[in-house]
Amino acid sequence: MGPTGPNGVAMIAPFFRHGMQKAQVHHGIRELFLCKDIHGKIGLRVAAIHEGVFVCLVQEGSPAALVGLRFGDQILQVNGKTVAGSNMHQVHALLRNCPVNNISIVVRDRPFERNVTLHKDSAGHVGFQFKRGQIIRLVKESSASRNGLLTDHHILEVNGQNVVGLKDKEIREIVEKAPCVINLTIMPSYVYHHMMNKMNFNLVRNTMDHSI
Repeated sequence: MGPTGPNGVAMIAPFFRHGMQKAQVHHGIRELFLCKDIHGKIGLRVAAIHEGVFVCLVQEGSPAALVGLRFGDQILQVNGKTVAGSNMHQVHALLRNCPVNNISIVVRDRPFERNVTLHKDSAGHVGFQFKRGQIIRLVKESSASRNGLLTDHHILEVNGQNVVGLKDKEIREIVEKAPCVINLTIMPSYVYHHMMNKMNFNLVRNTMDHSI
C-alpha cells in the first residue's frame, strides 16, 4: 500500500487493469436460529434507521457471531414479531426477553452495503485514500476508479474480514497482507455515522467480531 499522506490520510496508490468479480453481498432474506450464552446474552446491538432495525455490533465469539450475523444486517423479525418501526431500546428489550434456546431472527443481508473488487498492481496498490475508515479520494485510471469505488463511503470489510472500529493503520496492514484480488465491502458514510453515533468507540474496537 502507498504511504501516509498529509493530515494522516492513509494512501493507496493506483492500479491500471480492469477487473470486477461478483459481489458477496446478496441482500437476500434468511432465518437464523441461536441460543443465549451462559450470561443470557447473544452478543448483538442494533440501531434504528428509516423505520428499520440494523445490526451495529456483533461481539467476537458470541452466539450472534457464530450464526453469521454481520454489521449492517437488517433485522426483520425476532421470534415471529416484526420489528420494523421499533427503536433500539425496544428491540434490545425484545431480545432480552427471548427464551434461552431456539431464538429465531429473520434478517435481510446488509441492504445498505455493496462489494467492489479491486486488483493490486505490481507495487501492491489499488488507487484510493481513506481516513478514519472513510474513502475520501480516488486515483484516476486506477483499479478503484475503474471498478466503481466511491468516496464518502466507509470500508466495512476487506476480503470478508470486518474492519469496523479498527484504526487506519490496522486496515492498511490488512490490505497490504491481502492477495492480489481485494474485495471491499462499503457503506454510504451518512448511514454508517447514523448507525454508529450512539456506539462507544472503545466498545466497538474491543468487542466487535473482526474475524474472517
